[in-house]
Amino acid sequence: MAQSVGIKDVARAAGVSVGTVSNVINRPDTVASETRARVLSAIDRLGYVRSESARQLRAGRSRIMGLLVLDMGNPFFVDVARGAERAARDAGLGVMVCNSAQNPGEEAEYLSLFAEQRVRGVLLTPADATGRNIGAFRRHNIPFVLVDRVAEGATECSVSVDDVAGGALAVRHLVDAGHRSIAYVSGPPGLTQVRDRRTGALNALAEAGLGPDCLRELPTERLDVAAGRDAGARLLGLADRPTAVFCANDLLALGVLQAMYAAGVNVPDDLAIVGYDDIEFAAAAAVPLTSVRQPAVTMGALAAELLLEETEAESATKPHEHRRVVLQPELVVRRSSLPGR
Repeated sequence: MAQSVGIKDVARAAGVSVGTVSNVINRPDTVASETRARVLSAIDRLGYVRSESARQLRAGRSRIMGLLVLDMGNPFFVDVARGAERAARDAGLGVMVCNSAQNPGEEAEYLSLFAEQRVRGVLLTPADATGRNIGAFRRHNIPFVLVDRVAEGATECSVSVDDVAGGALAVRHLVDAGHRSIAYVSGPPGLTQVRDRRTGALNALAEAGLGPDCLRELPTERLDVAAGRDAGARLLGLADRPTAVFCANDLLALGVLQAMYAAGVNVPDDLAIVGYDDIEFAAAAAVPLTSVRQPAVTMGALAAELLLEETEAESATKPHEHRRVVLQPELVVRRSSLPGR
């Protein structure tokens, strides 16, 4: 393996001091043109590349922002990353994107990596419901913003969507369409979003004078298409099958839709389906999917802006005020929940 070329190698090849090479790189106007040309020639000939990470550590100001999400296989988090990357780029920063895969152990490892790299700050959708990982990360004094989660205390900012309102939008729509027996394919019960969407669903039932027994919950271990197909298979096995399904995200809903299609169950005439997130694939499904839209790109951008505000406030006289930004969801109605006309 070839050794990397360092600044000392450049200085030796150009016949100048290390300080002169540093000046050529950082303050070229202070170096005589002949000397500058000789150093630049050596840099080009040797293929020297400045160690940006070392420069940042010396300056104490990393130009990298960390982003740790639950599942980069979910287009919702891809959109969150797009928004964060756009805001970071506008500020001259880059984003290191990592995927916890909904695993608290992997989340802890990535948070340790962020601390080792001394990133400017972190945007985090927690996988650990106990809060232990966040508690351990706080010791490093690296600012972080919670994404798609409401901060419980006043020690960090958060950007989220009102998932209680979103769950209510979904089930209110189904109740208005005449459904009185609804399944909730919910995902891992430890996730706050899953619980909040269930609360909203129950609120909508109560508004209509219906009891909680009208909502049958089908939990899944993951929030992906395969888990949705499994939930669909369980749904098909029920003797008193509900007439509608509300899913905690669109990937689960697409999996349920696949299971119904394979079994010859007509959607929406035999079973109405509503998802959550309104990812791009929702509108492109074989039966276009009704979904509760989250402004994912906006969420990522706002979270990055809050993080930048906090890191800039470190050098300001006025302390940063932590904020909780809660965005509102929107129901997008498509054919999967509309009976044939």
